[in-house]
Amino acid sequence: MRSKTVKKDCRLLTLGCIPYAETWQLQQDIAAARREGSCQDTLILVEHLSVFTLGRSGTRANVKVADEVLAKAGLEVIEVDRGGDITYHGPGQLVGYPIIDLRGYKQDLHYYAYLLEEVIIRTLADYSITGYREAGLTGVWTGRGKIAAIGIGARGWVTMHGFAVNIDPDMSYFSLINPCGITGRPVVSMRELGVAAGVEEVAGRLIQQFAAVFGVTFSSLDGKLLWAAVSGRCGGRE
Repeated sequence: MRSKTVKKDCRLLTLGCIPYAETWQLQQDIAAARREGSCQDTLILVEHLSVFTLGRSGTRANVKVADEVLAKAGLEVIEVDRGGDITYHGPGQLVGYPIIDLRGYKQDLHYYAYLLEEVIIRTLADYSITGYREAGLTGVWTGRGKIAAIGIGARGWVTMHGFAVNIDPDMSYFSLINPCGITGRPVVSMRELGVAAGVEEVAGRLIQQFAAVFGVTFSSLDGKLLWAAVSGRCGGRE
């Protein structure tokens, strides 16, 4: 008789729309607690106010406009300790930060990134969008362009940073950069592919797929999604 697989417990924080710097600090605090063993694995799901983030392997040369143009538009470029190059975050984009101790899974960051891609591919399939991987390029692609970026980091096998799925952001911001340092390749949103879903709805689907791929059971801070209460801070892209 086969033994029943015991799923791991994972805390779920769905925080709606908050500035990037606040979430980055929250990630660091939770990751430190996870390394100390004083908290459980955690998945943070958010939207951000518009911002560009630049990873460890990135270069400001992939910003296509002058700093004065960014300042006039109220845009920051924040250098962070994740892998990858430059990307955009903003309203209408679902961003996920898993804070996971990989010693409870597989101590392989490439495999971990593969699992994150799998979560996104399965979520897109729920909306009849075919997502796929491209050799040598982290993230998820469609026939019309890249739809999700992945940039991760880890210390003591506890992960930080994560993924961003374009649901219905203002895609014009991507024209200001070479997304992920890649030129000549378009980015695309679910809305542009004909899916009229909001961030909260897609988050619900992604939570289910994350649980299936990583073999976890979620507990929530308050047992419900919070976008309805706080998404107004993002300017109502939904």
